[in-house]
Amino acid sequence: MAVAAPDPLTPLLVAVPVVILACRAGAQILRRLDQPPVVGEILVGILLGPSLLGWVWPGAQGWLFPQTALPYIGVLGNLGLLVFMFLVGLELDLKSLRGNSRTAVAVSQAGIALPLLLGTLLALVMYGEFAPEGTRKLPFVLFIAVSMSITAFPVLARILTDRGLYRTGVGALAMASAAVDDVSAWCLLAAVVAVTKSNSPMEAVLTAGYAVAFVAVMFLVVRPLLAKWGARAERRYADGVVLVVLFSGLSLAAYATDRIGVHALFGAFLFGVVTPRGSRRIEATAARVRAFTVPVLLPLFFVSTGLKTDVGLLGSSGTQWLWAGAVLAVAVVGKFGGGSLAARLSGRDWRDSMSLGALMNCRGLTELIVLNIGLGLGVIGPGLFTILVLMALVTTAMTTPALTRIRKGVDGEQEQDTAEIGQDEPALQSARSR
Repeated sequence: MAVAAPDPLTPLLVAVPVVILACRAGAQILRRLDQPPVVGEILVGILLGPSLLGWVWPGAQGWLFPQTALPYIGVLGNLGLLVFMFLVGLELDLKSLRGNSRTAVAVSQAGIALPLLLGTLLALVMYGEFAPEGTRKLPFVLFIAVSMSITAFPVLARILTDRGLYRTGVGALAMASAAVDDVSAWCLLAAVVAVTKSNSPMEAVLTAGYAVAFVAVMFLVVRPLLAKWGARAERRYADGVVLVVLFSGLSLAAYATDRIGVHALFGAFLFGVVTPRGSRRIEATAARVRAFTVPVLLPLFFVSTGLKTDVGLLGSSGTQWLWAGAVLAVAVVGKFGGGSLAARLSGRDWRDSMSLGALMNCRGLTELIVLNIGLGLGVIGPGLFTILVLMALVTTAMTTPALTRIRKGVDGEQEQDTAEIGQDEPALQSARSR
């Protein structure tokens, strides 16, 4: 007689509220220490994993996160990620490029080019020791290089808002640079995923061609249709209808890019980019979606990441920790140094240039998303995944203290460059909601 499989709902009813409350508490504690809430959420996810709870009290971790519940925790967390990436795309404000386009492009591209170069050199050295068995050198090197070039656009916006720099010239330039960086990094990641999944160069080229065609359809067909629908939605449709259309659209876009061979998150992000701005009904619906997704679903992604992060894998010999130090050094030099030098060469003073470098070095949740993609593809193993997660945590945590030290004696709200930065009030309210 077959034995019925245990119902995963029962452990989920315990795990979900524990994770949500723990991440909420961690976010509040770290915020009191003048850190972005995401630092506390990442840290809580790591502490609930094998790095602490599984090491100190493995029985409790096994009871809280039984094997039958783990797949469902992962699915709910990934669903939250899809919605989050849609919101990131929706909140990209290209108006911030007005008057800043030359410097923003220079800062963002230098903040990508230098980390790509340094990351490539580092990956070539690390390949023999850290690449999983059977992993080709090209995907491994490309993935490490891209992971070094990430900037967390949403976390950066939150830091600027909390510091009163959002409506200043340096704030607008930082947002514009991060927007260009975000789009460029996701395009690079899509290319890396295509190369990794392809069995031949021709297959990789075909995947890239499909991806370009998909982007063209989204901008030339879907965007105009959404603009017309958004205008009618103001007068004709209830909020529930708008929510259904937006969620269905991001899901279908995510499905399309997943079938193409890049990644589902890229489709959700792109759907957010082409969704019309300025519609009060769409903005209200997006705010409601955020109010549920960020505090309820995203913590499940943090704990899912934490369960894959095991600091114990780094050992006590010191060699792995030296590698971790090398990764951190490359990450900081690449983003902080590249962004600062590009801004200085574009005519900004050293204080603003170093402020931009510090902000571009913030990786946050975006880096964790990229790392989970790499681990899921088998490009990196658990040990290197742990090193890169720690790098993301440290670089995010150092952003606010570095910015405070750089801008010491400067009141962000009274800077002289606050005029004509292309930021409207809805964008400011959106950043405050983050």
